Amino acid sequence: MAFNTGAALLDSVVLAVVAGEAEGTYGYKITQDVRQIMDVSESTLYPVLRRLQKDGYLETYDREYAGRNRRYYRITSNGMILLDESRRGWLEYRRCIDGILLGEER
Repeated sequence: MAFNTGAALLDSVVLAVVAGEAEGTYGYKITQDVRQIMDVSESTLYPVLRRLQKDGYLETYDREYAGRNRRYYRITSNGMILLDESRRGWLEYRRCIDGILLGEER
C-alpha cells in the first residue's frame, strides 16, 4: 500500500500529537510539537485542525488560561481509528522504502 506523504502524513502527525495528550492539547503546542519533525506554519496547521474537527476526528473545548479562553483539541474514537489505519499504512510504506533503499526484504 502506498502512503501519501503529503496531507495524509500531516494529518497523521497532528492526530498522533493530539492523541499523546489524554486531556487534549491546544493549537500553539500542537504547532510546536509538529515543527520538531516537519516544517509547517501556523497558517498551514490551523486549517488542518479545523478540517479534522469538521470531519469528526478531533473535538474541541475551551478552557480559561491567563484570563483568556484557550481552545483545546482532543482526538475522537473515529480519529483513533484513522490514526491506527495511518500507522499501519506508514509501516507498510516504510517497509517498501527500506526494501529499496537498504536492500532489505519486503
